[in-house]
Parts: sequence; structure tokens; C-alpha cells
Amino acid sequence: MTAPEELVPVPAAEPGTAGPPCGYARLRAEQPVVKAKLPNGETGWLLSRYEDARAAFADPRLVRPLLSAWPPREGPDAPPPCLPTFLEMTGAHHERVRRTVLPLFGRRRLEFMAPRIRAMAGELLDAMVASAADGTADLIGAYVEPLPLRVLCETTGLPHEDRDIYLPHTLTLLGAAGLSMDEVLAALYALQDYGDALISRKEKEGEGEDCIHLLLAESRRPGSELTRDDVVSFVVTMLMAGYQTNVQHTGNALFTLLTHPGQLSELRAAPERMGSAVEELLRYVPLMNAINILVAQEDFTLHGQRIRAGDAVIPVPASANRDPATFTDPDRLDLTRTPNPHIAFGHGPHSCTGGHLTRLQLGIVIEVLLERLPGIELAVPADAIPWDESTPLRAPARLPVRW
Repeated sequence: MTAPEELVPVPAAEPGTAGPPCGYARLRAEQPVVKAKLPNGETGWLLSRYEDARAAFADPRLVRPLLSAWPPREGPDAPPPCLPTFLEMTGAHHERVRRTVLPLFGRRRLEFMAPRIRAMAGELLDAMVASAADGTADLIGAYVEPLPLRVLCETTGLPHEDRDIYLPHTLTLLGAAGLSMDEVLAALYALQDYGDALISRKEKEGEGEDCIHLLLAESRRPGSELTRDDVVSFVVTMLMAGYQTNVQHTGNALFTLLTHPGQLSELRAAPERMGSAVEELLRYVPLMNAINILVAQEDFTLHGQRIRAGDAVIPVPASANRDPATFTDPDRLDLTRTPNPHIAFGHGPHSCTGGHLTRLQLGIVIEVLLERLPGIELAVPADAIPWDESTPLRAPARLPVRW
């Protein structure tokens, strides 16, 4: 009789931290490929080492399933298929959509947004200072939370005034690990319905310069490789990946800087190092601790473990970016670290489309903060900061500062 397969729990971030969970250090050393029990009761193979995780993201044998197709359900209980987000598109479909969308998020194309982001950041800080009678304020509520949504809306063409419609569904999906499949799918279908309705509104508006209008115009061009459904998928993708992850990461990045005052002071004195500082914050602070599910399309062996077709495989960037085999002294924040080949945005054909926008936004957030409030510091001890730990995206719930 075969002994039951040992399952490990998915390591959780320690309370009061963004992660990465300390448990991955042992897995990297002893069990780099290990079957784990996921929060929803399913199982999957955790890949904790850098080289394995990086390779998995680009491995054609591993495909990200539709949210409506994993865990698999068959028969009358099977949910209707959802539109694929950009992460779930495959093959020629993914190639033609990415070929059309990627130029809209390239470095040169996004240059036009830099002065607008800087202006929005300055307006938010001015309002924060004006309303702070005692010289203290909550940096999360006044600065970190409102800015990413405004940037996303202005860049893509999402209506800021619709935020009370789409944000609840977005937040539901980002907290998916603790929810039932029915709740997750209801939120996903609601976002698709919103995206479809928004595209109908944009069609009536005629031409425009935002991403949604540009993609919609391309989809209507004779011979275009883009479809109307692809534009709806763009809306859903941006809502799922472009807002709350940036809020949480920005809050964590600012908390990290404020708790490393020596490095913050050096960055203030040498702002030309902002590029390397942003890359290090992307490596050091997990962009998200949520689970990246890939499904094996065929059997293969990795580090002696037999992975079967249909198995879930889970590369963990938060662990990979702390792998000492790739990064010297990986648990130390080094804002001058170079090279810095982190995989915060994944790797390969499905690397994050909005990576350049995230980099641009984070750099400007820090620059403007240090320019306007050069003496900024935490107003309470670091261990007194309250944390939002209700979703895999752990972050400070409030960040009291003084200047």
C-alpha cells in the first residue's frame, strides 16, 4: 500500500509584514519543488527557487487556466467560461493581442504620463499638508490609496467616477484565496459585464486618445487582429492587475523606506539613483503574495518530483526574489543593487504588461514625497503600525507620518 503523499501548507507572511514568508527559506534549501495544500483545499507544486520560478513562467508546458476553469468542475455544475485576461490568453491569440497592447505601455509611450503623475502626486500631498493641523497625517489614506487609481484611469480611459461600481468586484477577486468559487466567479462575471457596458459607451463617444479608445479603434479597423472581446479583456485585466496591487506595493515600499532612514537619506541626497531604488523595492517587497496558478499540459520531472499533466504548478516570485543563489545578501535592502534580475513582474511572454507604468509611478511617488516633505518620518513606532491582513496582499492599513 502506497503511503499518502505529504503535503506542506503554503507558507504565510508573518503578522505585521508584507512577506516574503520566512518558510520559503527552508523550502528553497530542502524542498524546492514540493506539493502543497492551497487555501481553497486544492493541491499544487510550489517552486521556491529563482531559476525554477523564472523558467516556469516561460515554460510552454505550463499554462495559466481561466479563472472559471480552475479548480476544474465538470457536468451541470461547471461554470460558464469567462473571457481570458491577458495572463490567461495562449498561443497565437495571446501573441496578436500582446503585439497590439504592449506598445501602449512602453517606456517612450508612457513619457507623456510623467508630468501628469507628478502633478497628481503634488496635489494630493498639498491637500494632505493643508488638512494636517498638527503636522501629522496618514500617508495611506491621503496619498497611497488615491493616486494609483487616478493614474490608471487617466492612462487607460477607465472612468474614475465609476469606481464604486468596479472596485468592490476588483477587491473581491484579489481576496479570492479565502472566498468560495461562486463568489469569485460572480465578481469576475460582474467585471466582464462592466467592461462590456463601458466599451458600448466608448463606441458611442467616437474617437479618443486613451488606451481603451485606441484599442477599440484598432479592433474596428478592417483586417485587424484585435476583437471587441479583446478590448473587454483589456478592461478586466487592468482592473484586476493595475490598481490594488499598486496601492499595496506602494504602501509597503514607503513603509520600507521609512523604516530604513539611512538609505532613505542617501536616496534623498542622490535622486539619480531612483531607478535602481525602484528595482530593489520591487525585488525586496513582494508585489503580491497571491497564488500564481499554472497547469501542466504534460508529464515532466523537476528536482526528482514527477509532475503530472493537470497538476497545478505555482512559481513564487516572493521567494524567488530572495534566493541567495541569485541575489547576494538577499534579505538586505540595498537601493543601489545592480544587477537586479528580479521577477516581480513574472517572466517570458506573460510578463506584466503594465510593468513600466508601475515603475514610473513608484519612482514619481517617492521623488515627489521627498521633494515636498524632505523631513518625513514615521509618527509612531514601526511595530505600532496597523496592518491590513485580510487578503494575500498584506500592507499597512495606515501609515502615520510627520514632517
